[in-house]
Amino acid sequence: MRPLAEEDDFMNKAITDGVVLMPPAFAQGLNVWARGDGTPGSDTYQGTATAAFVPADLDFSGCLEIQKTDATQKLRYMGETPLLPGCYLRITARIKAMSGPLPSVRIAGWAGGSGGTHVSGVNETGNSVSLTAYGEIIEVSAIVGAGQRTGVDMVWGRAPLYGHFGLDLTGPNGGVVRVDDIIVEDITSAFHRDMMNIVDVRDFGAVGNGVSNDHAAFIAADQAANGRKVFVPSGTYRVGSSLTLNERIEFEGKLDMDAGDILSLTKDFNLPKYIEAFGGDEELAFRKGFQALLNNADHETLDLGGRRVTITEPLDMQAIEGTRNSFAQRRVIRNGQLYVSSGPAWDVDVTTSDASYDTADDDRLYNVSNVANIQVGSLVQGAGVGREVYVREVNVAAQEVRLSGPLYDAAGRQSYGFQRFKYVLDFGGFELFSQLVLLDLEILCRGHASGIMMPRSGVANSLRNCTINRPRDRGLTSVGSGCQGMFIEGCQFITNEGGTDAQVRTSIGMNANANDLKIRNNRASQFRHFAVLGGQNYIVSGNHVFQGDSKTDGARLAGFVFTRTNVNHTFTANYVDNCFVEWTNESTSSPENSGGFSFSALSVTNNVFLCSDVAPWFSFMVIKPYGAGHTLRGFTMTGNMFRSTKGTIDRVERINTTFASLNMSAVRDVAVTGNMFLNVVTGTENPLTLDHSQSNHAKTWYVSFAGRLPFGGRAQRVTSVTHRSKIKTPANVTQYTAPWVTPEQGGNGDVVEVDWEKDVNGTVTITARMDG
Repeated sequence: MRPLAEEDDFMNKAITDGVVLMPPAFAQGLNVWARGDGTPGSDTYQGTATAAFVPADLDFSGCLEIQKTDATQKLRYMGETPLLPGCYLRITARIKAMSGPLPSVRIAGWAGGSGGTHVSGVNETGNSVSLTAYGEIIEVSAIVGAGQRTGVDMVWGRAPLYGHFGLDLTGPNGGVVRVDDIIVEDITSAFHRDMMNIVDVRDFGAVGNGVSNDHAAFIAADQAANGRKVFVPSGTYRVGSSLTLNERIEFEGKLDMDAGDILSLTKDFNLPKYIEAFGGDEELAFRKGFQALLNNADHETLDLGGRRVTITEPLDMQAIEGTRNSFAQRRVIRNGQLYVSSGPAWDVDVTTSDASYDTADDDRLYNVSNVANIQVGSLVQGAGVGREVYVREVNVAAQEVRLSGPLYDAAGRQSYGFQRFKYVLDFGGFELFSQLVLLDLEILCRGHASGIMMPRSGVANSLRNCTINRPRDRGLTSVGSGCQGMFIEGCQFITNEGGTDAQVRTSIGMNANANDLKIRNNRASQFRHFAVLGGQNYIVSGNHVFQGDSKTDGARLAGFVFTRTNVNHTFTANYVDNCFVEWTNESTSSPENSGGFSFSALSVTNNVFLCSDVAPWFSFMVIKPYGAGHTLRGFTMTGNMFRSTKGTIDRVERINTTFASLNMSAVRDVAVTGNMFLNVVTGTENPLTLDHSQSNHAKTWYVSFAGRLPFGGRAQRVTSVTHRSKIKTPANVTQYTAPWVTPEQGGNGDVVEVDWEKDVNGTVTITARMDG
């Protein structure tokens, strides 16, 4: 609240601004009192036979006596009484009848605009009062001002800049009246509440009838506020164009704006204020808030204020903004819930089209039938199509569809299915959006909607401390490279398929196609897959992903899927619960290995792997080649704890040979050490050291590593053979010669021949490696 002295100043412009409101007394001369409108050149009462100044009257100290001779006898002060924005003036006159017919009297004025023009269309008279007796003093008054307020007789709006005020006599002619000095006073204080800490938009011409354009009134009120709060009283205020308000604002009424018009509340930029502005319509308020977030440099964060916002249809964020398809400045949406209301708007759109695919241009479909019905962001399904391949662009004229990645075995022409899931926050309309931060949000999909679709390209977008709760199909989807360098940290992905057996689930927590993601400290439950990841150079750490069910010897699916060979990923300190890491090369148009790194550069360290009540063939680390000729050229698995409960598993790692196996003779740079195996039949290690005791005397010993090298690898190299006992001949003579070793023997290449100079027996410690 402003100090009282400031309030008093505002309420009396005669004091604060030196504004002259009072007209002169009649005693100072009648040459400034007009018989007409009071405009320059009007006839005055000076020297008129029917008017005179009366210096002494029993009731008035000095007054004007007039005989009524015109149908409407006018009395106007010729001075320009200013009308300042937000001010209200009261014009008061005291009058009494002296003789003759009794007339009626009313306050009146003439509205003057810019350049001395008359402002037409406004009410220029107050209420009329009849004189009923001689000598009886009648007081008439009227209030003039810009706003349509209770008690304002002459609502002039903002166009008039000044007025010529006085009174009118109407009724029969011939009567004589006396008029006391006319008073004009500022009574703005009568129309302002709370000691004037607010500026009312009605004082600047706002009507609030839902039809009149109140844009100019809002601008004027905002400019006049000067640190005070702008007040919007009850009503519907039509704002016909974009509006920026620089002062704080309070809404009792609501705004009505076109979809493309932007509301920027620079000092009150938060969702609760926008909800007030649009009469409690939360969804509209969120749309308008996001629109302003991208169109005002003063707005960096849209704070939902902890509010739950009911969403009735997918939010096409690019269409909401409406003017651009790229944005690259940091913007934050934070602190609230988006609650999905069920309805047909969330139904998945399904299209089928025939198309051709050529591995020479591996991210496009050609000659696509029915191409106009395929939507950007659709999931692509068909023979030879990997998981989580999406439509990035549609070129109707060329009948082409650009994909988020290549297809592993789809050369030629076939029929494809396209499913367009519906997302609460759909950024897919943006060709580029960088530095978007979604922070402390809960998206309550409720099994009706998917969560978030990322823009088609962008860098360093973030999802932090968010919850995607019960998505119908997908939690977070990338249809292009909008996930480049993305941060996904401290989030929860909560399934909608909790009571479903793992192998029949369809929902996926997230996918990514681009490089350099940081996926850290998240929690995900019971999806088909938590993350299908197609890029390189990821840091995946601190996540807890569990996907079990209650089925005895139940099937388990991958929690993490890496869909290319040379990944350069660090996978560390995760809790992988009843799911596994699957490493494939499905994101390639040439699934056979034609050279290069093949499966390489994956570090799996210091994780907790747990399974329960699974089939014995379950493994935690699975490599699945989609074509022949691949090998392993860079893999580290150290410091992990592998545990099975309610049964044992055969081993923790394996190759899925559905399409092909690995060339184990070409394996390089594998380190599998320091892991713990609990209820695992065959623990694996590379390099692997074991003791071999030869009880019978033989020149050739066969040392089997019996599947204990990772992925059933071959014993390619022997790095050491150490005598653990005396090596003796049948004559019990100790031999001191070193043996010759031949690796990669036996049907699986996991047997090492140890050849001696003579038939001997004894014990040796031997170390072999699966990598050359």
